[in-house]
Amino acid sequence: MGINKVVISGGGTGGHIFPAIAIADRIKEKYPEAEVVFVGAEGKMEMEKVPKAGYEIVGLPIRGIQRRLTLKNLAVPFKLWSSLRMAKKLVKQFKPDIAIGVGGYASAATLRVASKLKVPTLIQEQNSYPGITNKWLGKSVNTICVAYDHLERFFPKEKIVKTGNPVRANVVDIDGKREQGLMHFGLNPAKNTVLIIGGSLGAKTLNDSLKLKVKDLIDSDVQVIWQCGKFYSQELNAFVANLKTDLIYLSDFVYEMDYAYAAADVIVSRAGAISVSEVSLIGKPVILVPSPNVAEDHQTKNALALVNENAAVLIKDQEAREQLVPKIIAVLKDDELKSNLSKNIKQLGISNATDRILTEIEKLTKNS
Repeated sequence: MGINKVVISGGGTGGHIFPAIAIADRIKEKYPEAEVVFVGAEGKMEMEKVPKAGYEIVGLPIRGIQRRLTLKNLAVPFKLWSSLRMAKKLVKQFKPDIAIGVGGYASAATLRVASKLKVPTLIQEQNSYPGITNKWLGKSVNTICVAYDHLERFFPKEKIVKTGNPVRANVVDIDGKREQGLMHFGLNPAKNTVLIIGGSLGAKTLNDSLKLKVKDLIDSDVQVIWQCGKFYSQELNAFVANLKTDLIYLSDFVYEMDYAYAAADVIVSRAGAISVSEVSLIGKPVILVPSPNVAEDHQTKNALALVNENAAVLIKDQEAREQLVPKIIAVLKDDELKSNLSKNIKQLGISNATDRILTEIEKLTKNS
């Protein structure tokens, strides 16, 4: 029978959008004739990223309630009502075989409508602590694809399937690329290398921590690939230029992540769901500094899922300025710790997540 028409909904952050695109790509790979339509929230990141990936997207006016008192909150019920009407019209006209949600406000309206219209529904939860939308949808959808254990606290157990998070295959394909990577960044194969990634926008805490004690890394003869984010790049370019060292490669954004991962001996990262899934597949020693500025502190919970398996080192955001650089140096010097961290994190990586999710999609569309 195959899959003919698919609606994928959600967004708001890269952590929702990139898995959604990976799922769409896998569907199109196996079912080239399938029509895939995305549904997002007007003004959010998905309205730009999804068309760039080659897919059509419909924007809903849906908005969440602001945590501070503001007149904008008065419009929320009207925008929700309008979004539900638009979603209902789209689902009735398009007649999808399945509706897939990845988190974010748009998926709340789309999947709620789809399940009421008896369209098979599936959500993909990236984090170890689910977002508010997916928790709410969990009661009504058919299947819930997750990346972590112990989510029965939030979802009906019989609906949960552990699939892992879809990651970009080209990013985690690092075999045999170490020397190329080091050459690409102008670094020395004989020296230890640390990779610092603060997400696509950079992270002030990681930048401040390095700025404060980067001389200790230089004195230890440690090389740094430092993704700082475009907001911080002007100030940090001047800072690094003054250091007059060839041990630091600074960039606002690293596009060649496979080279960066391949070159690194230790990785320092925030603990977003997709970052954690990527580093689990890379299998290098990892120091995680969870961002405190996220809903329900879910990055700390993502990090603890690894730390509790002795598969990563955790440093709290508020302690990073003092502790991060000394910890990097300590980990680099401890061969036994590096070996254990690598071995344990590799056991947690799931490399075929998109295939597993596609299998669940196929099960639902065959049953419909």
